[in-house]
Amino acid sequence: MARHGHTRATSAPGLDTVALGKAKISMPNAHKGALPTKTVIALVRHGATPTTGKILPGRAKGLNLSPQGIQQAQMAGDTLRDFLELSSGGLRLGALYSSPMERARKTAKSIGQVLGVKPVIERDLIECDFGDWTGKTLSSLARLDKWKQIYQAPGTFRFPGGESLAELQARITDCMSKLEQRHQGYMVICVSHADPIKLALCDALGAHLSTMHKIAVATASISVVSYMNRVPTVNCINVTGSLKALERSL
Repeated sequence: MARHGHTRATSAPGLDTVALGKAKISMPNAHKGALPTKTVIALVRHGATPTTGKILPGRAKGLNLSPQGIQQAQMAGDTLRDFLELSSGGLRLGALYSSPMERARKTAKSIGQVLGVKPVIERDLIECDFGDWTGKTLSSLARLDKWKQIYQAPGTFRFPGGESLAELQARITDCMSKLEQRHQGYMVICVSHADPIKLALCDALGAHLSTMHKIAVATASISVVSYMNRVPTVNCINVTGSLKALERSL
């Protein structure tokens, strides 16, 4: 049963007390024979950095948000707060997770400040390990023959000295499954990176790994996957504005 007004929600699994202002709170129905509840995972790419679109940063340390990225992170937090507050289904926040990379943690911190919740680091949300290509400019990599293999044969491609795209997809889909089981009936926010999010969406869509190249994931964009009886539905991809229309698909 949903209720209005300032609400202090009790903790969901893996999360301290959550304060969501005027958000509608609906406790999961524990009665025997109750209808299954949806679990919702919002995938948020980190905000822009000074090197976005220029360099392949991978897991290099020290890369933070640009002024634009800071603003984007704040807007993402506002969007998620508004969606939770206006949700007619009474979505309840279960947790806010972040990749351990600085740019993701800063984005998650900004979102958490809006929602009144502390982010939890989830290692499996980390960026792809680009190995020897870490820190290289995208313009120089695009001239390499091996770069073409990312698009021609992504299923067998491995970054030199790093992770394969197949390994990355297995990691992120296992992470999604783990979080969906941990927070059944709740909404979970995950701050990650472009390629992990694209591959998570491919899996949810039942699409081949190569479909990742047909999916756009802008900085600080929000993509949403909901689960009913463990079956995923992709509700939106690459949203950078209001999530108001999403309510109809949940």
